[in-house]
Amino acid sequence: MATFDFSPLFRSTVGFDRMTHLLDSALQGAEQGDGYPPYNIESVDEDKYRITLAVAGFSQDDLEITAKENTLVVQGRHKDAGEGRKYLHRGIAGRPFERSFQLADHIRVVGADLENGLLRIELQREVPEALKPRTIEIARGKGPKTIENKAAETKAA
Repeated sequence: MATFDFSPLFRSTVGFDRMTHLLDSALQGAEQGDGYPPYNIESVDEDKYRITLAVAGFSQDDLEITAKENTLVVQGRHKDAGEGRKYLHRGIAGRPFERSFQLADHIRVVGADLENGLLRIELQREVPEALKPRTIEIARGKGPKTIENKAAETKAA
């Protein structure tokens, strides 16, 4: 597999360091990851997403979901670890895992549920009002309404 050096990007960009770290960690994760547990990421709606992990054999008490800054971490650890059981064959993967997902800005976790061995994590993009596009009124004739123009109008009146 080819390796990529992102150091030139660090030297020639400003404010994109999070993106280069994300690319670097994605490439490292692709090389090191074992794919356990398998998962899907789906777009449910324009601003809604769902991550579904196949966690057969794990109960709610065995799973932990943590959201911190722009990272979502899902961990699975069996509490009883099969103590006292004598397996003749053990083919169901029940090993501990930790799966991380990088979230874009303004994506928050709104809920999670476990059903039939599938852990579903619901996500939603919530852009603050200050960052949403807004329409600017165009004034006619007297130029744009600024604080200075309003003050001048008040003094003239």
